[in-house]
Amino acid sequence: MGGEESKEKAATSTVDTDGAIKTSVVTAGRPKHRKDEQYTVLWVDENIDSNNPDCKNTLAQLHIVVNEVKQCTKWEECIEWLSMNREETFYVIVSGGLGQSLVPNIHSMPNLDSIYIFCGNQQRHEEWARRWSKIKGVHTSINPICDALKLAIKHRNQDNVRVSIIGVNEGSSNENINQLEPTFMYSQLFKETLLELEYGEQAIKDFAKFLKKEEYYNNKKEKQMIKEFGNTYDRSNAIFWYTRECFMYKLLNEALRTLNGDLIIRMGFFLCDLHQQIERLYQNQVGQYYGKTFQLYRGQGLSTTDFTKLERNKGGLISFNNFLSTSKKRDVSVYFATKSAVISDTVGVVFQILIDPTISLTSFASIRELSDHEDEDEILFTTHSVFRIGEIRKIDNNLRLYEVDLKFTADDDKQLRKLTDRIRQESESPTGWCRLGKLLLKTGQFDKAEELYKVLLKQTTNNNERVFIYHQLGLLNNEKGKYTEAASSYEMSLKLNQRNLPEDHPSLANTYNNLGQTYQNMDNYSKAMEFYEKARRIKEKTFAPYDPDLAIFYGNIGQVYSKMGQYEKALEFYEKDLEITRVALPPNHPNLATCYNNKGQVY
Repeated sequence: MGGEESKEKAATSTVDTDGAIKTSVVTAGRPKHRKDEQYTVLWVDENIDSNNPDCKNTLAQLHIVVNEVKQCTKWEECIEWLSMNREETFYVIVSGGLGQSLVPNIHSMPNLDSIYIFCGNQQRHEEWARRWSKIKGVHTSINPICDALKLAIKHRNQDNVRVSIIGVNEGSSNENINQLEPTFMYSQLFKETLLELEYGEQAIKDFAKFLKKEEYYNNKKEKQMIKEFGNTYDRSNAIFWYTRECFMYKLLNEALRTLNGDLIIRMGFFLCDLHQQIERLYQNQVGQYYGKTFQLYRGQGLSTTDFTKLERNKGGLISFNNFLSTSKKRDVSVYFATKSAVISDTVGVVFQILIDPTISLTSFASIRELSDHEDEDEILFTTHSVFRIGEIRKIDNNLRLYEVDLKFTADDDKQLRKLTDRIRQESESPTGWCRLGKLLLKTGQFDKAEELYKVLLKQTTNNNERVFIYHQLGLLNNEKGKYTEAASSYEMSLKLNQRNLPEDHPSLANTYNNLGQTYQNMDNYSKAMEFYEKARRIKEKTFAPYDPDLAIFYGNIGQVYSKMGQYEKALEFYEKDLEITRVALPPNHPNLATCYNNKGQVY
């Protein structure tokens, strides 16, 4: 439990406002900016002329399908786009002449989904195009290419549903909850938090204003829909907007897939409205299902990594981290899964979900009457539905195609209940908005967390809330390497806390420890020792002698003494750290190695 010391930088331990220990090297940078649109079309043709009417028409048609269309007059430009943006998914439209040179150079790139040949002589280019599996067609008109793109993107959306898989015993013991799959924990927390918040009309107006940016205003169709959304949206038509072929579906699923805090907050009102509309429909429709069990199906691709984890965790839990679309028709799901099975590093999966309404903890509803696609009898589950993993069967010997049985979790599912309770404890905060800020901080979205906390500071006069917010600002500034600002925030939190708490309260020790860490990061060791000692005195009074958290403080103090050249003192506290760690943790725990390493460096 002691902090690991190195010649370059010490890994020290901060304590959250709820007492959770967080150990890290404090050099976190800003999260990478992500585009809201995850798909890009690269149109490659040496004859592209943006002033030509035919080119303008082609671009207009493509923009109806996807917002991001990049024009390349040299095939090398296409390669550069693919090489420099490996996290995006690309679709390439290329002329027949350039295609013969380009395709061999890009075909194996994993971020390239498919290629379409756009030429004047279909018969000539079909012959060589057959040799490349990612070439999905040779066309002389843009219209069939647009139709093929729509279908390809629909398949990709189906596969992009992110899943979290939890083993059958995970979370049922006293293990650190942060060892669970992060997407499971944080996506569940985002959902719970957003559904607890209240949203007014201003949230809708702010979102409509957010949409009015260049990326969407390049698209005439989207521009019209944004205007319509601002004028007509209300919570009773959330499903209609979700099922339309427009920005809403794309943005919400991208936000949930990537845990993009900024986008999730902006769309919180819509997530809440969509969830509540599904809840209302479920209550109206559940009578139809009484006493009946039936099957629903979903076909999609899983990465080979996710599928291997799925196979290893039969009997465990799987969470779909967005709103889940399913069908009563197995053949529809098999079609989607089969399309995915031929993609490299992907396994086609047909999820077969056993529906027993008498034990359902998850809301689902037929949305046929409210959907923009009335011909599709879609059953929509609310976001982050959790199921128990059953049997896994291969259904095609020639393809990577499997069927996986899923069933509802029940009220008495002990593992899920323990997980849920512990996740809620992990994010405990004075208010829902404070909780959301804490989530943003935990997922590394420091700038957005800081922005939210500063707004909350202006709005609240509650002392406990202000104590919490200043402490969180200290944590995030420490993570960003802004140690002066971190110290100022911690000291303000301490000052406010001292108004209402006795001088030996454990909450004060947490702040003292974090102040000690901050000054240690600033190489102000005497100041760091002052605060570490205050923390130690409180903890020794209030903690049991072999509490693991007490070892944290001894390890931190040992680090500072070592930095100050007082090696006997450092050794004294490293010994205390090691003594507690030996008792509190199993013999193969990595923190023991850290303790021995710290002692070794003193010698």
